[in-house]
Amino acid sequence: MTRWTLFSVTVLAAFVASSFFLEIDLSRITSTTILKTIIVFNNQQPQFPLNCTNGKSASTCPSYYPTKLEFDDDSSNTSCPEYFRWIHEDLKPWESTGITRDMVERGKHISHFRLVIVNGKAYIEKFAKSYQTRDVFTIWGILQLLRLYPGKIPDLELMFQCGDRTVVFKKDFQVPKMSPPPVFHYCGEENSYDIVFPDWTFWGWAELSIRPWETTLHNILEGNKLVKWKDRIPYAFWKGNPTVSIIRRELGKCNTTEKHDWNARIYDIQWLRERASNFENSKLENQCTFRYKIYAEGTTWSVSEKYIIACDSMTMFIEPRYYDFFTRSMLPLQHYWPINTKNMCEEIKYAVDWGNAHLDNAQAIGNGGTNYIVENLKMKFVYDYMFHLLNRYSKLLKFKPTIPIGAVEICSESMACSLRGLRKSFMVESMVTSPSDTPPCTMPPPYTPETLKEFLQEKENLIKQVKTRVINTKQ
Repeated sequence: MTRWTLFSVTVLAAFVASSFFLEIDLSRITSTTILKTIIVFNNQQPQFPLNCTNGKSASTCPSYYPTKLEFDDDSSNTSCPEYFRWIHEDLKPWESTGITRDMVERGKHISHFRLVIVNGKAYIEKFAKSYQTRDVFTIWGILQLLRLYPGKIPDLELMFQCGDRTVVFKKDFQVPKMSPPPVFHYCGEENSYDIVFPDWTFWGWAELSIRPWETTLHNILEGNKLVKWKDRIPYAFWKGNPTVSIIRRELGKCNTTEKHDWNARIYDIQWLRERASNFENSKLENQCTFRYKIYAEGTTWSVSEKYIIACDSMTMFIEPRYYDFFTRSMLPLQHYWPINTKNMCEEIKYAVDWGNAHLDNAQAIGNGGTNYIVENLKMKFVYDYMFHLLNRYSKLLKFKPTIPIGAVEICSESMACSLRGLRKSFMVESMVTSPSDTPPCTMPPPYTPETLKEFLQEKENLIKQVKTRVINTKQ
């Protein structure tokens, strides 16, 4: 039997066994290229679980996973959420110049690692150790993107910063023709050029026993059902570490005392004590029993934001300075209640009094925030955001990405197989086990200067309603 006949029989047998997908292994007919292509039919996919041998990390990454994905229809019927428009804004500093190798290299000293993707494979060059396992789970998330869309992420090279603080400041690049280094990060601010990327907790925060996002969100939504909204405790709740920011320390002064009741219930969390009790008192799904919840930034932005908003409570944002990738399209009085840092305690008391006097409106704001999270922050959209951001970034590169000396190829097996405990279980839980059966969502167009100005003006007008305490309850 010839090789071609054997190949044909193999393909036919696979197709008969499952009319839902077709896997073509071209390595059978060429000695120069090893390429497995998944062609999707009827939205069904084969499964490729973690492939460990004797529980040990693979010294070389296995080749069992498809390296190319083809859809029977490349056009997506799903539109990306509105916040995807900010991808265009985040990359605008390099829109006219493109990104040179020199620009990328200038970000090395403020980054924790370099990511290189060549021919669909990921390589990492580490520069510094990040706090806890932020870098580990960030890299894990990128690997899952490559598994979701094999062969769809172009060759690229980028620097990644895993700390809290922004690192690329606009004031340092005011000289004409001096372009900022493109550095990816978890948050941004008005005065920085940091390129915002999903944070590590979407794949789990092992140190605090917070499970991957899909599971955590499900548990929070189930917790929301335990107490009907109007039966919830009629105060504003915050629980966290107050030592990491001035805002949080000031928030602590809004706690109830014998002299004042600011309608706030503030709880200091001691993580060492929580760890000793197996985090029994800090489960996120058990913290949705108040009508109102407070979001207060930590050192910069806080990963707690998405968990707080998902609680169905009316979320109070204490005048955030920083933003993550999904919150910039949220609107005051539709998704949250803005709190000014000046007279913070009085502002919180007024918000609670207003909400208790307008229960339906307060509940609608809480529902609006939670619905925003549920509808717009599905893991598929998180991956699609990463997909579109990296694709658009790669188009700006004016050099050919190459694997640097010292960089190591990584894959799911090399990262997860040798691990134990929560790190491994969270990786297995969040692992993408098959290529996507649908294309990425369709990107919305960039803001024009006029539409961006209109959006920001709308947000400012809504904040002004709260500042002047003249709130339109019919909007």
